Amino acid sequence: MRLKGLDLNLLVALDILLEERSVTRAARRLHLSQPAASAALGRLREYFQDDLLVMHGKRLMPTSFAENLLPELKRVTRHIDDLVAMSTEFEPARSERLFRFMASDYIVTVLMTQVLKVLATEAPGVRLDMRLPEDSVYRVFERGEIDLMLIPEEFLLPGHPATRVLEEPCVVVAWKDNPLFNRKISTAKFFDAAHVAVTLGPKRDPSFTERNMEKLGHTRRIDVYAPHFSAVPWLLLDTPRIAVMQERLARKFAQVLPLKMAPMPFDFPVMRIMAQYHEARERDQGLKWFIQVLKSCARDTATRRRK
Repeated sequence: MRLKGLDLNLLVALDILLEERSVTRAARRLHLSQPAASAALGRLREYFQDDLLVMHGKRLMPTSFAENLLPELKRVTRHIDDLVAMSTEFEPARSERLFRFMASDYIVTVLMTQVLKVLATEAPGVRLDMRLPEDSVYRVFERGEIDLMLIPEEFLLPGHPATRVLEEPCVVVAWKDNPLFNRKISTAKFFDAAHVAVTLGPKRDPSFTERNMEKLGHTRRIDVYAPHFSAVPWLLLDTPRIAVMQERLARKFAQVLPLKMAPMPFDFPVMRIMAQYHEARERDQGLKWFIQVLKSCARDTATRRRK
């Protein structure tokens, strides 16, 4: 197929040539002979009126034009991949799809090990691209550059479908020799203690826990602001500090670190983690399958927790 005189198959070849920076390796991935891959590069150079790749020492390096072209090229090929994925039946055992999603390190830690085990047996060709929350995530989501956001219900974008993946209560966590844990923790003792809190992204946005703590109207003494959830347990060791953590994450760290857990001393909201996807992907069978895998693995981790 040609568009404005360009064989669209050459766009795939260009993507791989720029990624590999080697005609030999690109030919292997394209299932072409090396002369055929070289010919494709020649046709691309002629069309774009640019060398695209030039020899530098023993390596091919992209020209400045090719560097500028690459992000748009990635976007185009990604949308083509998405179009094909959404327009066909999804077969997990045969799929080589890349699922791109945003999730906190908490989700990655408590859920993804189990998910990867399922993929290894049911969909060995499926790959995952996991990204941490960032300021631009909503723009990236709206542009279709990620398939899913795994986020607390309070953070959902309006106008796009979402489904619940897991529910998670919060617990109080501290070093095992913290004297505060010698007896039941009262609300007063909780708010008098030094805390470790988590803020997210470059703008230090409040997490689910911090948002809901603010709603209670109490002031805490926060000694440390951690950049991600998995850092919190390490900041409690050998100190009198405490933290509010997701129960699954706290239990996982308590298996390897000298930590203790206790219930919250007052009513505190249960966190509901949702899988939100773009409204344009409602018929995406592969995405529906992946969300079901996430839900199943979340149920499995909840069952093990109760045991």
